[in-house]
Amino acid sequence: MELVLSTVAQGLLWAVLAIGLFITFRILDVADLTIEGTYPLGAAIAVMTISGGQSPLLAICFAFLGGCVAGAVTGFLHTKLKIPALLAGILTMIGLYSVNLRIMGKATVSILGQNTVYSFFEESMTKVMATFTVGLIVTVLVWFFCYIFFGTELGAAIRATGDNPQMIRAQGINTDVTIILGLILSNGFVAITGALLAQSNGYADVGMGTGTIVTGLASVIIGEVIFGTRSFKNWLISVVLGSIVYRGVVAFVLWLGMNPNDLKLLTAIIVAVALALPLLKSRVQKLRAKV
Repeated sequence: MELVLSTVAQGLLWAVLAIGLFITFRILDVADLTIEGTYPLGAAIAVMTISGGQSPLLAICFAFLGGCVAGAVTGFLHTKLKIPALLAGILTMIGLYSVNLRIMGKATVSILGQNTVYSFFEESMTKVMATFTVGLIVTVLVWFFCYIFFGTELGAAIRATGDNPQMIRAQGINTDVTIILGLILSNGFVAITGALLAQSNGYADVGMGTGTIVTGLASVIIGEVIFGTRSFKNWLISVVLGSIVYRGVVAFVLWLGMNPNDLKLLTAIIVAVALALPLLKSRVQKLRAKV
């Protein structure tokens, strides 16, 4: 039972990152690799803030702001300097590696033994339950914010930018602003996940962002395939549930004895299969129709 709760807790923490990736990958229709630098950026800011004796909650807020700045840089490179979105994200990601090293002063910084956002809950419950509680609170807050925000006029403009940029420009909306804002929100949420997981793990490492985008994609796509995208609200819920399911799959294969070094390969295979499912379904339907 504790293993299941731990898996769900980790899924909830990663769900915030999945929602951030959902904003760029699905809403804006932009392939943003910035998150592989933003995730460790959030972790770096959080551990250094806590090491400096500041509040763990303040550390999460600072991490969010740092992620927003990183997203704004990518947005500026893409919209104002006309650098392709994929390349703009790569440039920011590479630059963030040095920024993260500057922030931490070394490759790895530990905060073991210091108060974290989980410490308050650990006074009355187990560490696993504390992680679950924090993950649930943060995920619900982020989910609710996205549901409300993307129902506003500005949020609808961001959604329309991804669907049909020519149409939204014809309505007098500056798509450069909506793209930048979407990237800011996305990377801000990713940095929150970095801050939460750094506090959960007790350390931050400059290389911890490697493969983050594939993990996020796995959560988004698994959620879409299993739980559907009937409405925007359902879509957001699917992303969160997809993150939990993905963590469940990882925990299951590790329980079966899979080498942890093969997890990235497993994730890549899961994403490839999930992306191919719509095509496979259509071909099966055509074969059935012929029969």
